[in-house]
Amino acid sequence: MNKTISVLGSTGSIGRQALEVMAALGMRAAALTALLEEQARKFHPRLVVAADPASAADLKLRLRDTDIAVRAGREGLLEAATISGTDTVLTAVVGMVGLEPTLAAIDAGRQIALANKETLVCAGELVMKRASASGAQILPVDSEHSAFFQCLEGNRDKGAVKRMLLTASGGPFFGMTRAQLETVTKQQALRHPNWSMGPKITIDSATLMNKGLEFIEAMHLFGVTPGEITILIHRESVIHSMIEYQDGSVIAQMAEPDMRLPIQYALTYPRRLPSLTKGPDFFSLKPLTFAKPDLETFRCLKLALQAAETGGTACTVLNAANEVAVSSFLEGKCRFLDIERIVGETVSLIAPSEISGLSSVLEADRAAREAAVSCLKREN
Repeated sequence: MNKTISVLGSTGSIGRQALEVMAALGMRAAALTALLEEQARKFHPRLVVAADPASAADLKLRLRDTDIAVRAGREGLLEAATISGTDTVLTAVVGMVGLEPTLAAIDAGRQIALANKETLVCAGELVMKRASASGAQILPVDSEHSAFFQCLEGNRDKGAVKRMLLTASGGPFFGMTRAQLETVTKQQALRHPNWSMGPKITIDSATLMNKGLEFIEAMHLFGVTPGEITILIHRESVIHSMIEYQDGSVIAQMAEPDMRLPIQYALTYPRRLPSLTKGPDFFSLKPLTFAKPDLETFRCLKLALQAAETGGTACTVLNAANEVAVSSFLEGKCRFLDIERIVGETVSLIAPSEISGLSSVLEADRAAREAAVSCLKREN
């Protein structure tokens, strides 16, 4: 397929699978960020971006036999997001760092394949307003949001939608009590039953914070209120989400739990091409089950739903505190249930405000990170 893609976050789980899809479809890379030398040599983009100046200097030395430009850090990400000759910018970096380059790509009128949920969680109102002004199309990469998007494709009347049914696997600790969660380890939390993902999103799935972040993302992406989204625990991860219409009909998107499918749909939209993903084998499918989420056991999800109701910078604060807490857990500096404690205390400390622009989002993020670190230190 004759298409050129900039991949922001090419060494993460989504980035690596995106490059696999691109290779299978014959797509070109304009820019790759946070990459390996092997990726640069295979896809030969015009620009590569390393995380910091030292890494960039080393990469530039190793690529000295090529004509590939090498940049570093934030400025490099912004350049990669706006490089000329790009059809689509895939934003697959993890965390708040994805916000500014995504906004830069939007302002440049690029089509966005959005895998960085923090962009909409932290600044959804701002991002969607800027996309509307520039005419940039945002296509979801998250499997659940891609499912919503696909289920809505045949619907011309937004008023016909009754509610959006957001599915969740329940993570590795579904059915556990809080007493059992007191002793879970990092290794246990990183064993997701259905999906192969990076460590941060895997921990978020274990706490159910990931579903809360997806809830907020869906609100902004599809312009709905919290009351129009219902979360369902669906352990099999075969139905990736559903739309219920006013007449009682429900349309679901079903597929194997393989991120290469929603990645490909975002990169090839509106076309559907043969993919690396096999369809479900309906003769061997296990029964499909659904359950309500346990908000008292998994309080991160409860905190996220409360932030969604509050709006403004409440979601920015929630996300920043969660990033600090999850990083601390992965580094062995706190326990599993400390994640929800740090997030809850931080949210209670930082009063939410309206999002007046990017500066208000960045300030809320900064203040929340400082508060979260203080909460972590107080416990230790």
